[in-house]
Amino acid sequence: MNKFIRKYSHAWVLLYAFLYMPWFLWLERTVKTNFSVIHIELDDKIPFIEIFVIPYFLWFAYIFVTVAYFFFRDRSEFYHCTAYLFGGMTVCLLIYTIWPNGHDLRPNLSALGRENLFTRLMVWLYGTDTCTNVCPSIHAFNSIGACIAIYKSRYLKSMKWLRAGALILTILICMSTVFLKQHSCFDVICAGLLALVMYMAVYVPDYSGLRARHRARAAARARLRRDRTA
Repeated sequence: MNKFIRKYSHAWVLLYAFLYMPWFLWLERTVKTNFSVIHIELDDKIPFIEIFVIPYFLWFAYIFVTVAYFFFRDRSEFYHCTAYLFGGMTVCLLIYTIWPNGHDLRPNLSALGRENLFTRLMVWLYGTDTCTNVCPSIHAFNSIGACIAIYKSRYLKSMKWLRAGALILTILICMSTVFLKQHSCFDVICAGLLALVMYMAVYVPDYSGLRARHRARAAARARLRRDRTA
């Protein structure tokens, strides 16, 4: 049992859910009408296409499988992946809290003139998910983050088909947010900018090198103290 606990002690990171979910649900309940409307001219040129509900819902599996893979495969890559995702999600929540925002893009589904499985799924989605707390888009940001984690993984470098599939799925998910009128194009652009900032913060610095240098300096100081007391 102790061996199992030591092996998966990095599961503590997943406790972030107990911070994220209450915070996000609180925002969903409190941000109703008094918010900044996100709307740019490009939004009006994009049609509503309900079939994009498929990649939109695939997002849930995409993020879960990516995080689970790194959790069981490599602790260091898991820490990088979750630091990127959870750090960016926290930034999004802070933005929603300081600057409540939403959109007015959703179409009247009953006036579309068509009904199918995808439109029925959209009725359910619109009924359960508010059109607030949208900029930056967490859907788009997390998709980009999962794709980056896959491309940065040393274990997946030879799996070109998987990397290509992740990139295609990421693009489709980002597209789905605007074709389903769940987000403004501006939300996705901001998610891309946030993704760049988080990449610079998480993946560019050589944290392992910094830790190694810190340990080396600490060992040198310890040797110096021993020499002085000898």
